[in-house]
Amino acid sequence: MDRRQFIGAGIALGTALALPARLAAQTASLSARDRKLFAIAEEGLAKHGNILWHRDVVGVADFGVHSAHPRLHFVDFDNNRVRSYLCAHGTGSDPQHDGWLKWFSNVEGSNATSRGAYFTRGWYEGRYGVSIRLDGLDDTNSNALDRAIVMHQARYARESHVERWGRLGRSNGCFAMDPADFDEARLHLAGGKLLLADSYGIGHDGEKVIPPWQQAEILQDDPPRDEQRDNPGVY
Repeated sequence: MDRRQFIGAGIALGTALALPARLAAQTASLSARDRKLFAIAEEGLAKHGNILWHRDVVGVADFGVHSAHPRLHFVDFDNNRVRSYLCAHGTGSDPQHDGWLKWFSNVEGSNATSRGAYFTRGWYEGRYGVSIRLDGLDDTNSNALDRAIVMHQARYARESHVERWGRLGRSNGCFAMDPADFDEARLHLAGGKLLLADSYGIGHDGEKVIPPWQQAEILQDDPPRDEQRDNPGVY
């Protein structure tokens, strides 16, 4: 290794070692929950940051939390804060419609939510107004574009729906938000940023949420390709 390579390796190592210290200093004043969310977002940036257009805000969708609670978190590195919103999951992930996600799936026609990292693309005018296209970056959500899994607004994702029914309605696998909040996603998360989705189960106080149902990956063959696709994100 020549001198230039040695110096370059040293800088890279120093940067890697500095990340945890920088994150700890940045999040010291935050709540226990928000510190965990920052750590998840930082890990996602370390893995996928080289393909992103912007790294200032990372979305973290925590489907280990009941749908009645805000669980789509915008981790804002520039302003050192977390903003949280309601977000629906897919019908195939919650056939009992009790507000708890039980399965993930990457299968066309499953109408289920997919776990994994997403690259947020631009928006378009769809059936539910402006919607944001999503590109799946992992094997567990690689069919997102083909399945038309997007972010969109929906009446069943409103706070008033929770007040009446105790849970949100369900999408066909899309990240459906309260229309009152959707502009926040359009303005702050669209256009080349990172969205992470999994069953993290981080409660408001930072403690682990234990769902009443076992959550597991759906294991099944692809459904017949001639099934009608009715994902609302298509229109």
